[in-house]
Amino acid sequence: MRLPLPFDLLAFAGSSGLILIYYLFLRLRTRRDPDFSVHRFNRKVRAAWVDMVAQSGKMDVLAVQTLRNSVMAANFMASTSVLLIIGTLNLSDRIEKWAGAWHPETAAASRAGELWLIKLGLLLLVFFIAFYCFTMAIRFFNHVGYMINLLAGLPEADISHAQVCTYLNRAGAYYSYGTRSFFFSLPLILWFFGPYPLILATIVLIAALYKLDRAP
Repeated sequence: MRLPLPFDLLAFAGSSGLILIYYLFLRLRTRRDPDFSVHRFNRKVRAAWVDMVAQSGKMDVLAVQTLRNSVMAANFMASTSVLLIIGTLNLSDRIEKWAGAWHPETAAASRAGELWLIKLGLLLLVFFIAFYCFTMAIRFFNHVGYMINLLAGLPEADISHAQVCTYLNRAGAYYSYGTRSFFFSLPLILWFFGPYPLILATIVLIAALYKLDRAP
């Protein structure tokens, strides 16, 4: 059964709508219950960590090691994003053949040249966004490395606790955005095999995000 071309686009619109509805629900739920979201919990933990390092004055080595681990993790993910971009470009001509071989009926409507370019372009855009977010996370983690030492070892410096927390939370937010970009790439990859895998992957992804976004 050949599916009409607009159905493929409607499936993408429905998938995007489901994700938007989920994030709207998460925002409204977090507004009613601030302790519901793990993201707000993580911001509290980062602020408490900055306060602990600043007040102790003897944890500069631990602070540098913690930030170093964060930078290394972000750097690894940024490098992975670049490899995914290159791999997507190199395998773009083969993915269509594989999709047609594995699911000839559902993939038949996806072989239109313009729609194929849209799918490939969206997937590349997601990987580019992931690369940008991870590189920005590295940038802010590096800034925090300087600021946290000034805050702990040089109280007279014009660095406030709120500024350090803001930079650290921005770094954490960018890292989270980059990770979410990887998550969102999974439904897009399955979209190459037809609209039904796209919708199914979106539902599974939302269920997984709901568990990840709840505070422990």
